[in-house]
Amino acid sequence: LVLVYDAQCGFCNRSVHLILKHDRQNTMYFASLQGEYGKSVLMRNPELKGIDSLVFVAPPDASHPERVFVRSDAALHVAGYLGGVWKLALAAYIIPRPVRDSLYDAFAKRRYRWFGKYDSCLLPPQEVRERFLV
Repeated sequence: LVLVYDAQCGFCNRSVHLILKHDRQNTMYFASLQGEYGKSVLMRNPELKGIDSLVFVAPPDASHPERVFVRSDAALHVAGYLGGVWKLALAAYIIPRPVRDSLYDAFAKRRYRWFGKYDSCLLPPQEVRERFLV
């Protein structure tokens, strides 16, 4: 599992640290959209053109070499992965995806204004650095 995120976004960075704090499985990896791995995911998946927020990359299955989820689906996959109380967020699946994604997009449009924007990617803490892909 890889979560590709906007490393320049203050909210996205805080979210990654929150995930690291609550990740009991310690199997999720992280990559910035601005890095090589993030760019390669976008290039392999042309339907992601213009995506500038979360991309959840799931392990392949029998019919898909790479499964990617974006916007609200990506956030809900993260909640499902974390388990516990976070699974309560999965109730949002009853909301039609276009509605969920429009709410997600409205928030994403304002995230820099509300949470700031970094000029460069933040360096992850040493104890979890191996979980960050370049």
